[in-house]
Amino acid sequence: MAKPIFFGLFWITLSCCVVMPAFARQQETGFLDRTISVSGSTYRYQVFLPANFDPHRKWPIVLFLHGAGERGENGLLQTDVGLGHAIRNSTHDLPFVVVMPQCRANTHWMDPAMQAQALAALDYSIREFKGDRDRIYLTGISMGGYGAWDLAAKYPGKFAAYVVICGGIRGPESFPQLHVTLLDNPKVADPYAETARRIGKTPVWIFHGADDPAVPVEESRKMARALEQAGANLRFTEYPGIGHNSWDKAYAEPGLADWVLQQKLSK
Repeated sequence: MAKPIFFGLFWITLSCCVVMPAFARQQETGFLDRTISVSGSTYRYQVFLPANFDPHRKWPIVLFLHGAGERGENGLLQTDVGLGHAIRNSTHDLPFVVVMPQCRANTHWMDPAMQAQALAALDYSIREFKGDRDRIYLTGISMGGYGAWDLAAKYPGKFAAYVVICGGIRGPESFPQLHVTLLDNPKVADPYAETARRIGKTPVWIFHGADDPAVPVEESRKMARALEQAGANLRFTEYPGIGHNSWDKAYAEPGLADWVLQQKLSK
């Protein structure tokens, strides 16, 4: 009788050893480290997955472009300011997958190589985490806001909505090289109007601090006027008494996440 009991226990133990790794392979959530190779260069980026992430259904996905102060190569700084900071401070789980690439030092988001690595990270994340291509959203702060306008003009119809915070079209006096590439096109007489024309009916929510010393609020006002004249689907929130950091208030804005989720490419 001892032999059957022994073999019975053996198979139970073996079954546990086989099953347990399946539990151990459950999808990680939170901030995940990732790398992408583009044109021979490797870039680090982060992807945020909400705690209730389900790999069996499609997910809305956000591409976040950080500001100038978070440039580097460690793949981490871009999660400390802006949307990553808002996610950590929120009492509610953000209902998006968020892709956070990092721009290299001494460059900016209008650089073709930086845009290529950001879009490659987005595309890979869509495939890896079952992103919904009808619900891809773009947001950026400061330098990333310039990058958001630039990508919006270059890839109309790719994103379902834009959230642009303290960005602009023309660079400030202290950072003149920070400007959208339409400004370099001699055939474009008004880059604000042309950006608005290319955006078309894609919903846009602009945020800016009225007392911003780094990026003049007039940049967002001009874009808002251009979008209004183009008949765009626009919201514009200007914060009186707020300086350059308008992103903390913007990302904490009640109803922002719900507004974004309402936007889809195919309705």
